[in-house]
Amino acid sequence: MSRVLVVGAGLSGGACAWLLRGAAPGRVTVWDKARGAGGRMSTSRAAWDAGCTADLGAQYVTRETERAGRCCSFYEELLCHGILKPLTAPVEGMVVKEGSCNYVAPQGISSVVKYYLNQSGADVFYEQHVTCISLRDGKWEVSRKMGPPEQFDIVILTMPVPQILQLQGDIVNIINESQKQQLESVSYSSRYALGLFYEAGTRIDVPWAAQYITDNPCIRFISIDNKKRNIESPEIGPSVVVHTTVAFGSEYLASDPAEVQQLILSHLERIVPSLPKPASVKCQKWRYSQVTKAVPNCPGQMILHTQPLLICGGDGFTCSNFDGCIDSALSLAEAVKSQL
Repeated sequence: MSRVLVVGAGLSGGACAWLLRGAAPGRVTVWDKARGAGGRMSTSRAAWDAGCTADLGAQYVTRETERAGRCCSFYEELLCHGILKPLTAPVEGMVVKEGSCNYVAPQGISSVVKYYLNQSGADVFYEQHVTCISLRDGKWEVSRKMGPPEQFDIVILTMPVPQILQLQGDIVNIINESQKQQLESVSYSSRYALGLFYEAGTRIDVPWAAQYITDNPCIRFISIDNKKRNIESPEIGPSVVVHTTVAFGSEYLASDPAEVQQLILSHLERIVPSLPKPASVKCQKWRYSQVTKAVPNCPGQMILHTQPLLICGGDGFTCSNFDGCIDSALSLAEAVKSQL
């Protein structure tokens, strides 16, 4: 009975675990270094109220009808269970492609990943930072920062590509020169996100739910997050999400987060002077925000070792959107099922 480890509880890892639920029942483990599910589809909560939430990563999901292909059933299932709902709130400056449809997640964008993980039946563990992968008696011995090493028959890596290249152990020599060059060619944009959380009863008087900003060097996108998700309630405080420009993210990548936060807030005050003072603020640095160059000529995954199987995937092997992550998850699951 093969034990399978999925490293990364983002959309690709969660969907992959879900796709393996029939082929490897009760034998799939998911590890993620974060404190919760979602990866870059992350939802943060106010410390005093779990209902006051903010999507700090992906803001909405875009379905391009002509490209949906094998992802169609994924959208239908999420819509059927109320995980996704059409985006109906006004977003200023949004470019809508003909034939495309945008969806929000009323319970927060991380609920998409949580749905797949919950349905997968996998054992999911957080704060598990994988550091080393080595061959041991025909299995993979996987070490992490905390806790003893564990052995698995199949390991699936879905974290950002630069983090795969940082792993220690036999994996360093298992990745061949051609694969290493391909992996090193992957590039990502960086940005910061702020989540501003307010007490219940706070009013934010703007005519939009979200807005793309084109004339500010720091801020690219602002969302009144509960309004964007159409879940406004007098009992729950509103939240605001701010995404910076990529240029700002790159320039301040190594800066002190507290200073960066103040800088973003000062720009925000100029753009929306009527915005009340938040009760708390969370600053999130996305070092690997979106893939700007994926692994070339790739089927959505890369097999690093066949027996035992070590395979990697994720949006670094496709593109940074819902379809890209699902395409990779499908390719990963296909390759793994042939070995089970």
